[in-house]
Amino acid sequence: MMRYSIRGPHKGPALLATAVALATVAACSGGSPSGSGTSSAPSGTASGTSAGVAPTSAPPSPTPTPTRTYPLSTAPRTVPAVRDHEAARGPGWKPAAPAGVVVAANSTGLADEGRLLAGELGIPYRGTVAAGPGDVELALGGTGARESYTLTVRDNRVRITGPDEAGVFYGTRTLKQSVKGTGAMPEGVVTDAPAKPQRGLNVDIARKYFGAGWIEDRLREMADLKLNQFGLHFSDDQGFRIASDSHPEIVSAQHLTKAEVRRILALAQSLHITVVPEIDSPGHLGAVLRAHPDLQLRNVQGTPRQGAIDISKPASARIVDDLLREYSALFPGGWFHVGADEYQALTVRSPSASYPQLATAARQKYGPQAGVQDLAEGWLNDRAAVVREAGKTAKAWNDGFFRGGVVTADKRIEVEYWTGKEIGARPPAEYLAEGRKVVNLNDEYLYYVLGEPNQFTYPTGRRIYEQWTPLVLRGTTPVAARYAPQILGARLAVWCDLSAAQTQTQVANGIRMPLNALAQKVWDARTPTLTWEQFRTLATQVRG
Repeated sequence: MMRYSIRGPHKGPALLATAVALATVAACSGGSPSGSGTSSAPSGTASGTSAGVAPTSAPPSPTPTPTRTYPLSTAPRTVPAVRDHEAARGPGWKPAAPAGVVVAANSTGLADEGRLLAGELGIPYRGTVAAGPGDVELALGGTGARESYTLTVRDNRVRITGPDEAGVFYGTRTLKQSVKGTGAMPEGVVTDAPAKPQRGLNVDIARKYFGAGWIEDRLREMADLKLNQFGLHFSDDQGFRIASDSHPEIVSAQHLTKAEVRRILALAQSLHITVVPEIDSPGHLGAVLRAHPDLQLRNVQGTPRQGAIDISKPASARIVDDLLREYSALFPGGWFHVGADEYQALTVRSPSASYPQLATAARQKYGPQAGVQDLAEGWLNDRAAVVREAGKTAKAWNDGFFRGGVVTADKRIEVEYWTGKEIGARPPAEYLAEGRKVVNLNDEYLYYVLGEPNQFTYPTGRRIYEQWTPLVLRGTTPVAARYAPQILGARLAVWCDLSAAQTQTQVANGIRMPLNALAQKVWDARTPTLTWEQFRTLATQVRG
């Protein structure tokens, strides 16, 4: 607020006119004049003088210098947009000397975040010392929701606080983007938190090999968008892409070494991203079955079914569980995806007639009323139990959860809803009405399928931004808003059905704007204020 000070005794009409004029200017600027707080003696006398003593002439008052004023700040321009910004008047903050990044005394765990931010802003990292002029201070504290943060810009300083390290990290992403886009962070207070706890990207490296460097680049891109979950589909019919100690015979020639995976995991952890491994079964196991053809599912005529393992054989469970345990130990995150989709035995008119061995095994395990569907549902529950023993929450595709039958899928398994097009696919409301937790991977909007087979089209950022929300789980129709708390979030999914259709670079370029749009919609459930064209321009400015 602009303020003008009138200092010294008020002498004569000229000075009085000056004071009135300055007060008028100050009032128009939103400020008010401040006087000396004392009264002036009448003209021709002086206060505090003896009678008969001539008054001493006062020196002329200097022309007052007005204090600089600033307009109210506007919210920082970032992707995703911040949830709330309290405007203020002030110059904001720029990364200029003597600025540095410091960490509060009770927050030494933020040292990595501090070093990263300092390097990005081109200012020094000074460690755990008191914040000085121009500094950015990172601090743990507060009682907000997980991943929330408060970013305050005042008196040429920035302070980012949050109840956990992830929240503070996301505050640094806001600062980084604002500075990249405009050169500064506006005055005021940002209060921010995500709408959904799971936000991310899924990549199929089984059908198409992606190198460790490419994956690491995607992790950095995700982190700047405040995305926190990376699904790694590394086993399928076309390949098994991570080295194995328990079953080296199944590993493809092109694969990630465990050292490379540990490097990826270390980077992900530093960026507050959880990597979720996926070993899909009982379908999509072609790479495993090439080394173990005796376990391949065959129908009553002896015809093998591609990618499907015979779940009536105990050895099938043993090899899959070996792999689940091995990779549960390698991946430290809290989830493991066990697949369960597109089991070929359930895509025929009469599974029991086509696969009598499965029907017999179902009755033996679950009773005379059980069928092949129940054996498959029991397989899902058993694999979920294996990863649960390792401290993981199981995820599975929605077409592995069946209605009716003798066996019901465990309620603790998270439903990853991707399609309503499969045989027997159930609408999303059925899962939600059962009280299940669901993650959105709607193939209408969020599936990037290389080569666009089977009527898939590449998703666009505009379509996600303008039409999709986390409530739109299947097709284009949202589920009832009352189910919003059960929808944990969403991921964009890259599938490499026609692996040669695009290069790794083309994939990275193709998913850039869809990822930007997804990030906005899972961070803030409200309708965006920017048009698509404004959003696209902003994304280019703040993210390149």
